[in-house]
Amino acid sequence: MNTSPTQQNILIIGASRGIGFGFVKMLLEQKNNIKLYATYRDQETAGDLFKLQLEYSSFLNLLQLDITHEEQIDNLAKQLKNEISDIHLLVNCVGFLQKGNIKPEKSLRHINSENLLTYFKINSTATVLLAKYFLPFFRHSEPSVFAAVSAKVGSIGDNYLGGWYGYRASKTALNMFLKNISIEYKRTCPHTIVVALHPGTTDTDLSKPFQRNVPPEKLFSVERTVNQLLNIIDNLTENDTGQFFSWDGSRLPW
Repeated sequence: MNTSPTQQNILIIGASRGIGFGFVKMLLEQKNNIKLYATYRDQETAGDLFKLQLEYSSFLNLLQLDITHEEQIDNLAKQLKNEISDIHLLVNCVGFLQKGNIKPEKSLRHINSENLLTYFKINSTATVLLAKYFLPFFRHSEPSVFAAVSAKVGSIGDNYLGGWYGYRASKTALNMFLKNISIEYKRTCPHTIVVALHPGTTDTDLSKPFQRNVPPEKLFSVERTVNQLLNIIDNLTENDTGQFFSWDGSRLPW
């Protein structure tokens, strides 16, 4: 995505911690002439984000959002419409792997229909709803990117181990949503590039229970992950829309 002399309006979804917070921090440090909007679900767990806002009060705006509620996504779009007309970069960083009694399934006997719905509601549906309500913000003529953090385990072509039914399938569904979005956006917002991004195994709360068998060189810091993903985003062209990129810039099989 080429930079523009005009103000860049950026929206980071799920910015209270992990990769989302890393995006906000690095964008504020590296980019000039931006207006950054960042969402959080619970203020209690967004302390670092609010501290960052104190430091960058002229550039960073915080907004509460639970992406499992469609009406909140709709209201967020309406709220932003009162402030800006265009968005140049939107990244959905929200992801769900396990909490409480919901854990990655090792076999079919662990399948639970309600747990599956939770995976899809957070990892899949949220992104297509963001695309629905924020489409008007991408109708402008400047280069823009609509991206979501996906996962390599959502690749059907790369699946040799099985397991993790809900997480894998919800990320696969996310990838299909993004492919569909890219096709419609190409007609309605032709200068917007839509991509899925695999960040690699990153040292966040999401991956902590599964880091034991990850070689140190394959466990990335949040800073490294965000730097790699921003490098991909900054070098995208319109021909890249609808693609699934790994952290190193290579394209992953669907």
